[in-house]
Amino acid sequence: MNRRFLLARRPHGVPVPADFALVEAPVPTPPPGGLVVRNHYCSLDPAQRGWMDDAPSYMPPIALGDPVRATTVGVVHASDNPEFRPGDWVMGLNGIEDYSVCAPGGFTMKVDVTQVASPSLFLSAMGAVGLTGYFGLLEVAKPQPGEVLLVSGAAGAVGSAVGQIGKIVGCRTIGIAGGPDKCRRLLTDYGFDVAIDYKGKSVTELAAEIRAAAPGGVNIVFENVGGTVMDAEMLNLAKHARIVLCGLISEYNLAEKYGLRNLWPILTQQATLYGYLIMDYAPRFAEAGAVMAQWMAEGRLRIDEDVQEGLENAYEAFMRLFTGANTGKLVLKIA
Repeated sequence: MNRRFLLARRPHGVPVPADFALVEAPVPTPPPGGLVVRNHYCSLDPAQRGWMDDAPSYMPPIALGDPVRATTVGVVHASDNPEFRPGDWVMGLNGIEDYSVCAPGGFTMKVDVTQVASPSLFLSAMGAVGLTGYFGLLEVAKPQPGEVLLVSGAAGAVGSAVGQIGKIVGCRTIGIAGGPDKCRRLLTDYGFDVAIDYKGKSVTELAAEIRAAAPGGVNIVFENVGGTVMDAEMLNLAKHARIVLCGLISEYNLAEKYGLRNLWPILTQQATLYGYLIMDYAPRFAEAGAVMAQWMAEGRLRIDEDVQEGLENAYEAFMRLFTGANTGKLVLKIA
């Protein structure tokens, strides 16, 4: 049977178990020209919360009764496509379920699992998460040696990759995270120059800490959080700063969005605010993945994974994103 983690109703605020359903269905057969993938791992990401809302976005909402959409890595189970044979490892945008039907085209691509310690790395370092940091920093922000890089959500999967890549290209890195343990990891595990704990601080207090760490202002802001954290960052922009807006995790469960309230510094500092989506760079994943793999082999890049097990635990695993419990890229092991 095929176990499927479905969206049963649209969440209002923080998702609750009744918003989802775990059902069983027959294992599907491949459509003409398509294939069926046995998912081994799936990625759990804050963006999935946005896809659950019936609201305009860069991707259509998850339909009620459909499995929660996720990037997965797994093995071709059956195929009607000569480019994919049973036993091939593939990565694609599928669902949180044992078996997914992949129509011709789309995001499905082969991956070489012999080159990595675990196939899950195609969902972290060499998947959309690690490559979000790679392209967002190097291609969008275009950092220069000696510039100050400020990363919010810095202990998360994307943020920790951004900070380390920033160090590789010669930036001074400041990370914002929640709690002393995460701030310690920024310094000891990911090599940030400064770690700032945002918890329990007002915008004024947080802005003052950023200013103390970067008295000349911040050249690049890699934004993953939004809300009051972003307000404090906007008060510390250097001239011609670049703000890469990658995520707004503090707002995903809010019925009424907080929004950006400090627009004036963007004008006075002639800063650039760039809305960034990794999907634009999908054709270049293999190129960037090779670089990320080399940096890891050289010990210059550390990517931690928080692997939770069991499709029956999908809801509890997903909620780790919003409680701050995850300690690295959150992955659900299905097979």
